Amino acid sequence: MIYTVTFNPSLDYIVRLDSFNTGRINRLKYEKILCGGKGINVSIVLKNLGVASITSGFTAGFTGREIERQLKNDFHCTCDFINLTHGNSRINVKIKADMETEINGQGPNIPPQAIDALFDKLDSLQSNDYLVLAGSIPSFLPNNIYEKILQRLTDKQINFVVDAEGKLLLNVLEYKPFLIKPNNHELSGIFNKELTSTDELIKHASILQQHGARNILISRGSKGAILLTQDGDCLTAPAPIGKLVNSVGAGDSMVAGFLAGYIYSGDYKTAFRMGIAAGSASAFSDNLATKAEVNALMQNIII
Repeated sequence: MIYTVTFNPSLDYIVRLDSFNTGRINRLKYEKILCGGKGINVSIVLKNLGVASITSGFTAGFTGREIERQLKNDFHCTCDFINLTHGNSRINVKIKADMETEINGQGPNIPPQAIDALFDKLDSLQSNDYLVLAGSIPSFLPNNIYEKILQRLTDKQINFVVDAEGKLLLNVLEYKPFLIKPNNHELSGIFNKELTSTDELIKHASILQQHGARNILISRGSKGAILLTQDGDCLTAPAPIGKLVNSVGAGDSMVAGFLAGYIYSGDYKTAFRMGIAAGSASAFSDNLATKAEVNALMQNIII
């Protein structure tokens, strides 16, 4: 089973307009409200690809109820959230105009007893299950929460998947995560230097592998992706050609595609191809990748 955790899920209010002008009334051409959060996106794309998962984290208030309603009714995902008694899950505003602008809410306070309840849920994971931890940590949670979770579960032979930045990522390497997915900018940030070439990215990703990461998937936007496997292989592939419509969720879709491909085949090359296809399919659409979109793009990906 795959279990995804989103600590601070959201309702994303997505709007489109020709241009966004501050200090004025702006008229929209398009609007949509979707549940969001990196782990949630992973679960939705997994479901679209025919792979079951359980999505968890913390929800609160009327926005939290809508997040769960959408996941269950619209996306047919299995939910196992901890419902907080105070506050509301956050609302994020995604403005798509001549430039992309995001305004992200704070979210509710998460008390210690709620964190303990999450730990209790995670204790039920079994050997060879997958646990996806994705995204930033709200300021009111301990900044070592990822590390605490992996440390707690380290003896259970669970496949950890971590999509995070900076120290959040570095601090979990000793627990030998099955997969980490930095993008090229995040990898540059970790080493405090701009990494632009394929050789530079591979060289520095291999350092993270030496520190414990088993497989490293590096997303590069329109330049495609790189995969370093625990078998010692290094795979690269360009992104398929298409028009960028919405970058939100593309990286999460890549993680979901990779996991689905690996679960279906047990082959890293297939997983890599499906990961790139899923990430690109989401980037080329207003919505997250569907199975038909992913299958169509997979035919055009050359590793």
